[in-house]
Amino acid sequence: MDLTHKFLIAMPAMADPNFAGSVVYICEHTDKGALGLVINRPTELTLGGLFDKIDLKLEIAPWKDAPVYYGGPVQTERGFVLHVPAGQYSSSLAVAEDIALTTSKDVLEAVAGGIGPQKLLVTLGYSGWSAGQLESEVSANAWLTVDAQPQIIFDTPAEARQAAAFRLLGIDPSFLSAQAGHA
Repeated sequence: MDLTHKFLIAMPAMADPNFAGSVVYICEHTDKGALGLVINRPTELTLGGLFDKIDLKLEIAPWKDAPVYYGGPVQTERGFVLHVPAGQYSSSLAVAEDIALTTSKDVLEAVAGGIGPQKLLVTLGYSGWSAGQLESEVSANAWLTVDAQPQIIFDTPAEARQAAAFRLLGIDPSFLSAQAGHA
């Protein structure tokens, strides 16, 4: 089961506060483990604020006021840039057709210079799973999985991303319960 370019949607019973109510975009899934980014948790930090911290000048609207997201509990001091188009940056992982995950500063330098990707989502931290861990969480019904839609990541307001991801499965999230039933 390869979950690359899929959404993980946390089930209502998700007890881990890092993931309760979250939608995670899986950027890489191999037999060694998985890496993803929470796409629906904006932080108080804006891209303008982040750029100030790394000594880059960002004055371009709308990027300056765009939020930086909480990507997950691993390496929360490190930035991850999910973007379209993929482009040519020094440390990028091609995730899907024309979607890349970049961890090098050159993508941010391109954004500051007005020549960066057309769409991007910047996170601090990522979500990681060791070999077999994600598969067992999915088997235990902690997550629903569905093919990812880039417009949910890049064009849907953060607060609407979870409901939009559920709709891809034909599910109205208001009907979900945190209680497991037994027939």
